[in-house]
Amino acid sequence: MDAAVAPRTLTEHRPASNRAELVALGRLAGPLVAANLLQMAVYAVDVVFVARLGALELAASTLGLFIYSLVMWGLIGLTGACAPLIAAELGARRHAVRQVRRSFRMAMWLGVLVATPLAVAMAFGETILLAAGQDPAVADRADAFLDILLFALVPSVLCGVMRTTAAALGRPGWAMVVTAIALGVGIVANWCFVFGNAGFPRMGLEGSALASLVTTLVMTIAYAVILVRDRRLRRYRLFGRWWQTEWPRMAQIVRLGVPIALTLTFEGALFGGAAVLMGLIGVAEVAAHAVALNIAAIAFQIPLGIGQAATIRVGMAYGARDPAWVGRAGNVAVALGIGAMVLTAAAIWIAPLPFVGAYLDLADPVNAPVIALALQFLLIAAIFQLLDGAQVVTAGVLRGVQDTRAPMLIALFGYWVIGFGTSILLGFRFGWGGVGVWIGLAVGLLAVSILLLWRWHVRDRLGLLPRTA
Repeated sequence: MDAAVAPRTLTEHRPASNRAELVALGRLAGPLVAANLLQMAVYAVDVVFVARLGALELAASTLGLFIYSLVMWGLIGLTGACAPLIAAELGARRHAVRQVRRSFRMAMWLGVLVATPLAVAMAFGETILLAAGQDPAVADRADAFLDILLFALVPSVLCGVMRTTAAALGRPGWAMVVTAIALGVGIVANWCFVFGNAGFPRMGLEGSALASLVTTLVMTIAYAVILVRDRRLRRYRLFGRWWQTEWPRMAQIVRLGVPIALTLTFEGALFGGAAVLMGLIGVAEVAAHAVALNIAAIAFQIPLGIGQAATIRVGMAYGARDPAWVGRAGNVAVALGIGAMVLTAAAIWIAPLPFVGAYLDLADPVNAPVIALALQFLLIAAIFQLLDGAQVVTAGVLRGVQDTRAPMLIALFGYWVIGFGTSILLGFRFGWGGVGVWIGLAVGLLAVSILLLWRWHVRDRLGLLPRTA
């Protein structure tokens, strides 16, 4: 029965050339990149509305979102391990429908089982922030913010699983559509709840959290409807037998997903730690760091989408037990990721002032110290754009061959031993301040990029390739 209903996928024809692989990768990566950029806009909408409430509320939402995002991205990394498994199942063409459904179901189960207790833990946000030495007033407001936002954690993780599955099954465009809908819902919900428009009560910071919850619920419902109604996706009956357990498959997802979750956590915590170091240097450094990092984060969405697509493409080749295709898919993805970041890095390097001007009033003399620092940080950011693009795409490629443990150890060593250590050394011991901290970030990314690229280069010697079918 499975073979009879197996739909056409991106593996219908194995690309016989780099150009054909590039086209296939582009069709998959393009919508994912667009969805990632739209997601950044969704986050920006929340910041724009909360910023009008004052410095205290903005600081509280920033800290609350940091805790929430760190947990959420770790969970999405954990459950996102279903992507290489689904891709491999499609590549193998063996009972694809049933196996895909099992991977999807157990990833959803895992998301609920792990996210629920973590959501409960987020209810103690004030205690966590006070233990971290944060201002009591800010911690109190952040706690009120998290008390509402924590209800979005489980739906967010489920959204991640459904988005990943739709993309792996050859329907990445839905991610762009759903995120565009979320952007519109987020704008309207913030307008209604934060400032009390359209007959709703003025809720302030709590209204922003409620808007995020509503937006997430709308995305969850939209993805569920798509998986059920889309002509290609409904053939898999992904929600069929949702009560049935497949513990061996869940163990597979955990084995691959825990290292991915820890890798994302290490990276996210590195930039959070850099913000803490900036706080020890000065207020202007913190503001400049936030501006430069936000600009870099927007550009980062391009290689991130390419890396997500690379996991699927390489995973399909891995499942097909075609080492030549594995190598072609991985090499094309790495080249595309680095090439894209050459363009963004060049733009930042040549004309950084307009990027800063999007965040700060260049004519206001009060902003002069922050602008000067942000420009220095962006020159360094232009360099680490290349490194960040290389590492995120290569990590995605390695996930395609189900190699996640060694990249996790590389991330831990590169980010925290080399990167954070260099930031402390240059920023404080040598007195280079914020510039030293940013150079440390770049050095950490350089170390991780080199080690991951080396691991991909020697994939055959390390036994990462499948046996030829």
